[in-house]
Amino acid sequence: MHKKQLTAAAALVAAAALTLTACGSGSSDANAKPKAKSSSVADVSGAQKPGAATVLDPPFTKPDIVLTDTHGKKFDLRAETKNKPTLLYFGYTHCPDICPLTMSNLGIARKALTKAEQAKLRVVFITTDPERDTPAQLGKWLPAAGDPSFIGLTGDFKKIQAAARSIGIGISPPVKKKDGTIESSHGAQVVAFSPKTNGGYLLFGSTTTAQQYAKALPKIIKGEKL
Repeated sequence: MHKKQLTAAAALVAAAALTLTACGSGSSDANAKPKAKSSSVADVSGAQKPGAATVLDPPFTKPDIVLTDTHGKKFDLRAETKNKPTLLYFGYTHCPDICPLTMSNLGIARKALTKAEQAKLRVVFITTDPERDTPAQLGKWLPAAGDPSFIGLTGDFKKIQAAARSIGIGISPPVKKKDGTIESSHGAQVVAFSPKTNGGYLLFGSTTTAQQYAKALPKIIKGEKL
């Protein structure tokens, strides 16, 4: 897999400089299927090639945030994923395209792992639309969109936004337009955290395929470089 190196500081600067593009959702249908077109959300890696993994050096620090999981229980991100290979993604269940596509790709890739590898992997989905994405909504959507093992988290938007920004991902509050449609802007990257250091050392763009994730996951589970 092609990869390039990007400093964490450069990633943050790039994220701040890029303008996020809205992902619109015109109804409350959270089961909308991915559209054929690609999503035009900001990518902190800028020149990242399709499917490429960007090496973050130094790695991002895992966000220090406590949210609510799909069972209504508090979930301390750092504590619950400590020393576990973790993939972190920010999105929302009413997203019409890139969010369900990303979860689907990760779900397919996870199924290609051995049972032992599957038991180690943590995939965490943090909503950018907490007003609509209740624990129950996340619990219903995630298994269908990705995999029953995926962890869905919701909570205070400002805390979620700060956590996303700390790893170079920009998100904006959902905005309801006059015609009733809802626009939400969010970065579409998946950040991989090493089980060895707990640092976010790899970043995957929105064009990464299920096959590319499947190839990368065994190494991520060991905390190895691609």
